[in-house]
Amino acid sequence: MKYVLFYEASEDFRSKVFAHVEAHRALWQKFYAEGTLLMIGPFTDLPAGSAMGIFKSRDAAERFASVDPFVAYGIVARWTIREWDEVLVPYAV
Repeated sequence: MKYVLFYEASEDFRSKVFAHVEAHRALWQKFYAEGTLLMIGPFTDLPAGSAMGIFKSRDAAERFASVDPFVAYGIVARWTIREWDEVLVPYAV
């Protein structure tokens, strides 16, 4: 089981994001180095500022959101965590 943290940006995120992007990057790099964050990044086909991260535990996803400067400074308007049951299916080519 994995846990997907979804971010939805505030309408005025562009005016705030650059002041906090380095602290946000340092945070996800820390979680990645710990081995609790597997992947993170923005969506390209949704409204600007929408993003997701895949974590190994709900606790890690909640801890991340609770200290992320993007959440603290209102860059993220809403966030949710959903359980994801990854399935890898081998197939013949």
